[in-house]
Amino acid sequence: MSDAARTLRAMPTLFRVGFASALAYRSEFLVWILATNMPLVMLALWSEVAREAPIGNYGQKEFTAYFLTTLVVRQFTGSWVVWEMNAEIRQGTLAQRLLRPIHPIVSYAADNLAALPFRALIAIPVAGILLYATGRGALASDPLMWLVLPLAIAGAWLISFSVMFLFGTLGLFWESSLAMWDLWFGCYVVFSGYLMPLALMPGWMRGLLRLSPFPSLLSFPVEVCLGAITREALVKDLCIEWGYAVAFLVVALVLWKRGLAHFAAYGG
Repeated sequence: MSDAARTLRAMPTLFRVGFASALAYRSEFLVWILATNMPLVMLALWSEVAREAPIGNYGQKEFTAYFLTTLVVRQFTGSWVVWEMNAEIRQGTLAQRLLRPIHPIVSYAADNLAALPFRALIAIPVAGILLYATGRGALASDPLMWLVLPLAIAGAWLISFSVMFLFGTLGLFWESSLAMWDLWFGCYVVFSGYLMPLALMPGWMRGLLRLSPFPSLLSFPVEVCLGAITREALVKDLCIEWGYAVAFLVVALVLWKRGLAHFAAYGG
C-alpha cells in the first residue's frame, strides 16, 4: 500500500482521536479559545475612538463588523502545534510519534483540525451577533467573495500551521525555538490586521505588507468576508496567500527531515 493510500485510510481514525483529545481537555481548550479574544478588546477601543467621527472609512459599525469577523476568522485559522511539538521534544515523547506509520505532520494536522467543531461553538454565535449588530450590508454582496472565502480561510490555516510546524521543528536544533516563535507572533499581531485594519496604515506600509505573509493570515480572509477588496486584488492576494502556504509547507518538511537526522544523532 502506498503512503498516500495509507494516510487517507488513517485520516478518519486520526480525526476521531484528535476530537476525543480535544473533548478530554475541553477546559484547557476553552481557556485557549478565550485567550484569543483580543479583537473584542480592540473593538471596544476603536469604537470609542470613532465615537465622535469616523477614522478613514471606519465608523463604529464598520469597526464592529471588522473585529467580530476577525474573531471568527481567528478561531478557524489558529493552531497550537508549535507548543505540542516543543513539549514532545523536551519530554522525549516525540519518538513514540515517529513509530507510527503516518508522517507526523499529518497526525499533528489532524489533531488541530479535529478541534474545529469546538471552535465553531464560539465562532457561530459571534457570526450571529455580527449579523444582528451590523446587518447583511456589512458582509460581502459579491458571490465570488463567498466562493473564495473557504480557500482564503484554508490558506490562512495552512500558513499558520506550516509556520508553527517549522518553528516546532527548530526545537530539534535549539532549545530557544519558542522565543523565535514569540518574535514571529509579535509581527503577526502588529502586521496581520489583528489590532487594527490594515486600511488605516500608511499607503507605503500597506504596499510592503501586501507582499509579506502576515495579511494572508488574517486581514485577507476578513476583507473577503466583508467584501472590502476588489476582484483584481482578490485574485492577486489569493495567489500570494497560497504561494506562501506551499512555500512554508515545503520549507517545514525539508527542515523536519534534517531535524530528524540531528535528533537521531543525539540519541532521540
